[in-house]
Amino acid sequence: MDNSKLVSRSLLHALGVLVYVSAVAWIMTNGDRLFGRVEDTIFGPMVFLLLFVISATVVGSLVLAKPTMLYLAGQKEEAIKFFTYTVGWLVGITVLLIALLATR
Repeated sequence: MDNSKLVSRSLLHALGVLVYVSAVAWIMTNGDRLFGRVEDTIFGPMVFLLLFVISATVVGSLVLAKPTMLYLAGQKEEAIKFFTYTVGWLVGITVLLIALLATR
């Protein structure tokens, strides 16, 4: 896989993480409106922890699955580059969001 393809695919994976995180954040922010006020029972923490596990799985897959497949296919240099580019994009997105919040 050539370098430009690695960069563009890693950007798509990072944007996938952004979309997923944005959706979860929106649901968490609007939870009372969407689901009504939830009583203090065991179900609230259970749902939160299950969502945490699902989020770790989804984001972990978006960040680690492709580099792992490349590595296992013997493309070790490409795997490291893909992982590094994906994390780099995520850092860039995070810095951009922090900058946008700081200007508010």
